[in-house]
Amino acid sequence: MIRTVICGAAGRMGRRLVANVLENPDFKLAGAVEVAESPFLGQDAAQLAGFSPCGVPLTADLPAAVAGADAVIIFATGDVVQSTRIALQAGCAVVIGTTALPAADRETLAELAANGGRIVLAPNMSVGVNLLFHLVREAAAILGDDYDVEIVEMHHNLKKDAPSGTAVRLAELVCEAREVSYLDTVKNGREGLIGARPRGEIGIHALRGGDVVGDHTVIFATGGERLELTHKAASRDTFARGTLRAVRFLVAAEPGLYDMQDVLKLR
Repeated sequence: MIRTVICGAAGRMGRRLVANVLENPDFKLAGAVEVAESPFLGQDAAQLAGFSPCGVPLTADLPAAVAGADAVIIFATGDVVQSTRIALQAGCAVVIGTTALPAADRETLAELAANGGRIVLAPNMSVGVNLLFHLVREAAAILGDDYDVEIVEMHHNLKKDAPSGTAVRLAELVCEAREVSYLDTVKNGREGLIGARPRGEIGIHALRGGDVVGDHTVIFATGGERLELTHKAASRDTFARGTLRAVRFLVAAEPGLYDMQDVLKLR
């Protein structure tokens, strides 16, 4: 049984993670962590997720929560690097689903993994989305820059960052396949009299509205045809299931920094 701590346990994603851990016989909820300002501190994590109480209250004391745990799942804003350090010092594997991490934080996480940490870091934990990543990379390499690429993403009206981490990763994959610079190639939205579309440009468009969990479409368009690759998430459980799959992978993995492509053996 994998003793698991969830950081960000009171959020929408955190509650679904709690639910999926409680429903899975391979896992045991060992801790539930929230920020010190959370109004949910002290409440039973299972009860907050719609289950019978399990005796695990929400706490802001991460070092105490991770003591004796096997894995920590981080879907929270705040100091992700420091939370990861604390978890690794306790001997835990760490799965990070927090999006929009600064480049400096990603570099530090890579250093922690190089020094013996076991970490999965991915902008999206969905199995389907990670297959989309794989397919987009293949399509971009085969089609080349004769095809214009546009990426459209839509999320609920409470999402704080734009574009989504998934959309950014999709654009990064196209850039890698074409061997071009992200900063020089990607255009976020368009407005005004901008003239003809430059050859090789990659457009990203972020839509927000309602309760959309997450839709992503990558469009490859050229004269006479258009290829569209789309993933639509109808429930946050798809991310939770992928996250638990990542935890299982890490428990048996050698130290290192991994992503979901490694978890799913797509490379």
